[in-house]
Amino acid sequence: MCELFGKIDGGSAGSARGTHSGLTGDAIWSATVAVRTGDRHQRFRAPRRYAAVGTALVAAVLAGGCAEFPDQHPKQWQEQPSLRPQAGPQPRAEEGQQPPGAEDTETSPSEQAEPDGCDDPDPAVVATCLGAVGDVAVLPGGRGALVGERKTGRVMLVERGSDPRQLASVDVDATGGGGLTGLTLSPSYAEDGLAYAYVTTPTDNRVIRIAPDDPPDPVLTGIPRGPSGNAGAITTSGSDALLVATGNAGSPGRTDERSALTGKVLRIDAFGEPAQDNPDPGSPVIAEGLSSPGGVCTQPNSSTFWVTDRRAERDVLLRGSPDEELSGPKWSWRTSPGVAGCAAGGGLIVVALTDASAVYTMRPGPEGTFTGEPERALEDTYGRLRAASSGPNGLLWLGTANKAGGDPVSSDDRVIRIEPPNGGTAGKE
Repeated sequence: MCELFGKIDGGSAGSARGTHSGLTGDAIWSATVAVRTGDRHQRFRAPRRYAAVGTALVAAVLAGGCAEFPDQHPKQWQEQPSLRPQAGPQPRAEEGQQPPGAEDTETSPSEQAEPDGCDDPDPAVVATCLGAVGDVAVLPGGRGALVGERKTGRVMLVERGSDPRQLASVDVDATGGGGLTGLTLSPSYAEDGLAYAYVTTPTDNRVIRIAPDDPPDPVLTGIPRGPSGNAGAITTSGSDALLVATGNAGSPGRTDERSALTGKVLRIDAFGEPAQDNPDPGSPVIAEGLSSPGGVCTQPNSSTFWVTDRRAERDVLLRGSPDEELSGPKWSWRTSPGVAGCAAGGGLIVVALTDASAVYTMRPGPEGTFTGEPERALEDTYGRLRAASSGPNGLLWLGTANKAGGDPVSSDDRVIRIEPPNGGTAGKE
């Protein structure tokens, strides 16, 4: 791949617009909060923390097909029957140096020593012994990430070589597929150090703003919750907006009601108001018809976004933009692999598959078509994969959810950092 895929301006999925290339060693985040008295649109500058991390990485090099799919109606496309599980990633260190003990041979994760408690020998593993991961947002520079735990509501700072550290805790209700299911950095994270999350509380689904070590601040509340369909996703959209995918809250009949916030794609500003450049400036709704979204990701340098959705009859991948309603699925799976987080850009879309315990890699073409043959990778390597995000150095970050219906090992749940399938340094402009 030749371009970094990510959620923000070709950066990380949930990362800042820019990068901090000079941040190494232990640097202490500092924080100031400037509040304009009487103005509910408060401005924040919140803490940021970085620490040095190890250099061991994993390369996943998977050969992809070159044939183009026939130009046909998207609803006719299905998962290709010729797909087979691909080989797992091979460990290597950054800047061409081999990891310790790998001077002569390379070992796949399946051949490595088993984890011992929270100590995981896999060089791709960044953090261990977390709760089931809801989402991952990679920090500028790509040496750490914020991780949201779906059931506990904890937001953790993870860096290789350091123990996970709690930055915030949110009161969540994980019933009906809810909890903390979406996490992204502020569109202006380099300046304000803020993050945003999509969460289910005992009373509703909502978007909250997170500043490390401060109580979460509600941004958009009152999104209905129900016995099912509470999962949602969040990412950034442009330089000053958030894109929010909401579930149907167990009421599929209301997803076509424009006034209802369930089963929608919302585009809001940092204060929960409709983004000013929405097609309907008075409404946050830009698309409708979702059931249980697993992830939302934006195409770098464009207004295009992709949404994974778990529907009653099948799992699907949808494509839209602020000026384009979600049409029929651009891809659908005959089975229900449990589509979850996604990362888009650099000529690829990577979808985490929870129930299938794999990732699915696709190459979008013009008008929502696809070229080449999709690839299933990392099958049964790390178990149930819930989060997918990308870093500014071209690496793919994944989060597992083995403690939520899987078969966890002693080091679960984990955050993993690898080269995207097909390798390369995606996104370097």
